[in-house]
Amino acid sequence: MTLFADWQNDMVWQTMNERIEHLLEQARAECFRFGSKPATTIGYDELEKFAELIVQECMRMCEVAQVGYLTHGLEKEASGAFSVKQYIEEYLGVEE
Repeated sequence: MTLFADWQNDMVWQTMNERIEHLLEQARAECFRFGSKPATTIGYDELEKFAELIVQECMRMCEVAQVGYLTHGLEKEASGAFSVKQYIEEYLGVEE
């Protein structure tokens, strides 16, 4: 692996960590809005909402991949992205 690849990998993780932090803040805010605990604490409701948001984000990314593959005429790959989204939806029990 080259130095550039290491740097690029670090950037991907940093971006992903920022997105996860954003989802956690969104979960806290949503639970606080509906009368749960203060926005600074993390309880069961917040963790459950956080997990739900992560799963929804994964499903959304499958849709993005599917459209990208279809745009480039890669039907087999698009079908795979669709199948992964369905699997997530079915087995993790989260709806969009």
